[in-house]
Amino acid sequence: MHKFANPARFMRLSNMFLPWTTGLTLLLFAVGLYYALVLAPEDYQMGNTYRIIFIHVPAAYMAQFGYGVIAVASAVGFIWKHPLADQAARATAPMGAAFTALALLTGSLWGKPMWGTFWIWDARLTSMLILFFLYLGYIAVWQTIEDHVRAAKIASIVAMVGLVNVIIIKFSVDWWNTLHQPATLMRMDGPTIGGDMLAALLLMIGAFNMFFITLLMWRIQSLILRRRIRSLRMQIGGGQG
Repeated sequence: MHKFANPARFMRLSNMFLPWTTGLTLLLFAVGLYYALVLAPEDYQMGNTYRIIFIHVPAAYMAQFGYGVIAVASAVGFIWKHPLADQAARATAPMGAAFTALALLTGSLWGKPMWGTFWIWDARLTSMLILFFLYLGYIAVWQTIEDHVRAAKIASIVAMVGLVNVIIIKFSVDWWNTLHQPATLMRMDGPTIGGDMLAALLLMIGAFNMFFITLLMWRIQSLILRRRIRSLRMQIGGGQG
């Protein structure tokens, strides 16, 4: 696998795929939003307010998925010293933090008309807030430690330990009595919603996934170029010294 993680090879492959993933992202968002705002019917209990789930659910999913990517990439970088693993984890963190913030914001906007409050300290909300702080902590490690090797090791430990919180988020509605409803998509007996509502939700999840992949490739490219510039500056500085 190391040959596929070669920075030069990654730059070539990502430049080839980026136009396609960008186009697919735009297409999925266009179709998904059309389904979500036009074709999906009004909910008989929540009216049109429920449509915020087409942003909230994909954002919450990507917040957890992003942290899983960081944890796996960190483990690969920590154990096998995979060339681009740490860069992939580092590139994912700001995106994951943004998805988590979006999930918390849209959840609060939905919670006010549904529950009568913007915030309540139940298990799901509290663990999602902890996830946001874990993202910030991971980012802070990279920002405050100048030695990239040491920063990668410490950040990897933070990421792998924090993975426990993602498991708590997933099962919080089953383990504790929360205001959140149980899973509606990932169920043994199948989704509990159907028709255009389900189509809209799946399309928006797909759009968020493609956006994540596109932005991740672009961010890894940016980190590779920054690392090259940093190495060149150090070489020039050493030569002058």
